[in-house]
Amino acid sequence: MASSKEMAKLVIHALENKKAEDIRIIDIRNVSVLADYFIIATGNNRNQIQAMIDHVEEEMQKAGYVPKQIEGYQNANWILMDYLDIVVHVFDSENRLFYDLERVWRDGQHISLEDLGT
Repeated sequence: MASSKEMAKLVIHALENKKAEDIRIIDIRNVSVLADYFIIATGNNRNQIQAMIDHVEEEMQKAGYVPKQIEGYQNANWILMDYLDIVVHVFDSENRLFYDLERVWRDGQHISLEDLGT
């Protein structure tokens, strides 16, 4: 079983592959028992957001990970994918600004892909 860092890297590469914008990683291990990492990204429209989620799910499934749940797929203005150790949030830009998870989870540590290791 891979670590949550490995899972996060898989998700980020899948999101980048579908041209996700403003990908952020928040390490919440020290502030919450919900997960180790939140990954937040933005898509430009419903089709792109759904394609991003589909690709993440496909890549994670290849690695043996099945999401506990996916919420918001139909509307695609905020889709949440719960992989227990990591939670993926993909927003349209309007909802990302409105919900501002980076502010809500400001006690978490914002990290870069490089911080996850190679």
